[in-house]
Amino acid sequence: MVGFRFSMARGEAILARAGLAVTAALMGLGLMAAPAEAARSSKWIITKDHWTESDERGFSDFVTALGDADCYTMNDCLKSAANPYRATDPYYVRWYADCADMPYMLRAYYAWKNGLPFAHQTAMRSFDGPGSDIRYSLEGNQVVARRHARTGTNAVTFIQYIGAVSTGMYRHHAGAEAEPYFTDHYSPKISRDTIRPGTVVYDVNGHVTMVYKVTEDGRVLTLAAHPDQSLSRSYFGRNFLRTQAKLGTGFKNWRPIRLEGYKRAANGVLYGGHVTAVSNAELPEFSLQQYAGTEVLNFTKWYEPSFEVKGQKLNYYEWVRASLSVGDLKYRPVRELRGMLTSLCQDAAARKHAVDIAIKTGIHRYPQPNRLPDNIYGTTGTWESYSTPSRDARLKTSFKETFDLVQKLLDMQAQGDPKLSYSGTDLAADMLKAFYEESHACEITYRSTAGQTVRLDLEDVMTRLWTMSFDPYHCIERRWGATDVSELASCRDGAKKTAWYDAEKHLRYQIDRTYDVDMGHDLQSLQAPGRGLYSGRGVDSPPDVDIPALLKRNLRTKVEAHNEQPGPDTAPAL
Repeated sequence: MVGFRFSMARGEAILARAGLAVTAALMGLGLMAAPAEAARSSKWIITKDHWTESDERGFSDFVTALGDADCYTMNDCLKSAANPYRATDPYYVRWYADCADMPYMLRAYYAWKNGLPFAHQTAMRSFDGPGSDIRYSLEGNQVVARRHARTGTNAVTFIQYIGAVSTGMYRHHAGAEAEPYFTDHYSPKISRDTIRPGTVVYDVNGHVTMVYKVTEDGRVLTLAAHPDQSLSRSYFGRNFLRTQAKLGTGFKNWRPIRLEGYKRAANGVLYGGHVTAVSNAELPEFSLQQYAGTEVLNFTKWYEPSFEVKGQKLNYYEWVRASLSVGDLKYRPVRELRGMLTSLCQDAAARKHAVDIAIKTGIHRYPQPNRLPDNIYGTTGTWESYSTPSRDARLKTSFKETFDLVQKLLDMQAQGDPKLSYSGTDLAADMLKAFYEESHACEITYRSTAGQTVRLDLEDVMTRLWTMSFDPYHCIERRWGATDVSELASCRDGAKKTAWYDAEKHLRYQIDRTYDVDMGHDLQSLQAPGRGLYSGRGVDSPPDVDIPALLKRNLRTKVEAHNEQPGPDTAPAL
């Protein structure tokens, strides 16, 4: 959605008016079905004028169940045993969502199934001015239109219309709340009481996830949908950039709403009315600390925040985790590494699903376009649906974060940091053993162009990070970073695609997603000299993410670490 665009098009306005007419007709005819009578019905029947704490807990449990389920598309999840309402859906319905849609879709779905009110933003205006892309506005956006469900609304149509939502809907000042076009979310305090399953996490680089679990040691597990309709699960970390408050990044909770001015029928069904919202001042959980720091709120120097827990200065990501941890945060190094590697394996598996969709669709057989999109990370059409530059950048960032975590844990031991909980004799050896165990347990396979099954483990994925093509027009061998002549032999890419693959090398080296940079190069322009983060051509070299090499450099005992038993602090993966 670009610039100032009303999502409520003429047809939707007619539908809204029709909804009012249907409501009146239902009341006149006495066709007022209660939720229990609405099995397999698409009608939205509202029986409560607001969400209670019990409703919010139920929504959190609903999101957790979907996050824990073994399902990898929204349709599969909502038709799985994880969804207690699946038997009440109309038989014909199929569910689709990308990252921006998913939080709204799940919130609306739960509201529909529980007789609750639901409202959402339908249009935004960029403060950058006319013609700007609201997904990547530099000054943020404001809400200019809303809609809400009414008794009698066709819930399936209403929820499917949420597909018009873009990440620009989340890109508003964290303190914004103006009536009548209030924001759907507010910035919460960072605590275990406020960051819960159903909390939204917005990344300024055009990505949205939902929290589905917070572990006892403060890790935030997230669920995300993608343009190819796949779902992925990961940890909150440095792949979510912190920005100033005007862009509204970070954690967002759903603003409480209330249906007012309605008529209650004899059977308890609520008709008509309008939706109001609770202001920030009325929300005890509202806080802008995630943008301005914990000591002195400083919005002008948001890039120099001060985050403290019990007098100890922490960076933003450490502060979030410490704030969400039960008791004092302790780092159990082998467990930390296993948890990160498990998450990386899930990310790699989600990438496999995305690549398989592109291959199954046959995009790799299409001719290579003569130019890249204006921005490879944020575009539309075939590239948005089937390429993986953003997904790959997040995967690379997560590997780098894991590498940095390993270095941090080694440094903590060297410094005698009391937050480190480890009683073994060789930390590097124990972590190296854990790395190999988790790597071997993580199997990623792909079927080559010749029909042969190629097996990769997590270490293979790590070593291929910089050769795995994000370009959907390339053969599957290149999508998975093959460099060996025998593995590449079945690839049918011609000279032009090979030239493009080689020219995109420096873009593959870049882990930062630059949505505000012109990248619409032709082949000659992409091959031209001049690299840098804002060149649109990528960077000269990739960062070091070789985790086993780092650990081997720090071994105290010169033995094969993966043949040892892990140290006594070892705990199972999360």
